[in-house]
Amino acid sequence: MFETILWATDGSENGDRALPYVSDLAEDGRELVVLHCKETFVGRAGGYPLRAHEDELEAKIRKQVDEAQAKGIKATLRLVTGPVPGTAHMIADVAQEVGADVIVVGTRGHAPISGLLLGSVAQRLLHIAPCPVLAVPPEKQDGA
Repeated sequence: MFETILWATDGSENGDRALPYVSDLAEDGRELVVLHCKETFVGRAGGYPLRAHEDELEAKIRKQVDEAQAKGIKATLRLVTGPVPGTAHMIADVAQEVGADVIVVGTRGHAPISGLLLGSVAQRLLHIAPCPVLAVPPEKQDGA
């Protein structure tokens, strides 16, 4: 059903939770495109990355791609750069460009109001993505 899988990850623990789903979907010769969006500030801080440890995140994601390739998965890495509030659009654009059949993302698990105020990338993708979105929620905490 899914021939081209796009895994959009920010290198966080939330993004990593989607990796087992991505690995299962990408079996049997399917194409996996791993996407990392480097978010940059605009205005006076224009051009500087949002995350101070961006180089470390990119190295971690490159290692994840290498590990997927070692398991026989046809994985490639795409890095794109754009303004902070535009991450969902960058993901949707790459999904369109590569002909993705599904986008897989991890979520932070914000409540609906928090998602609206903080700007959930997964929530925005549901409205603009050119294909289905598989949003992997955070693990339930005891008592939650």
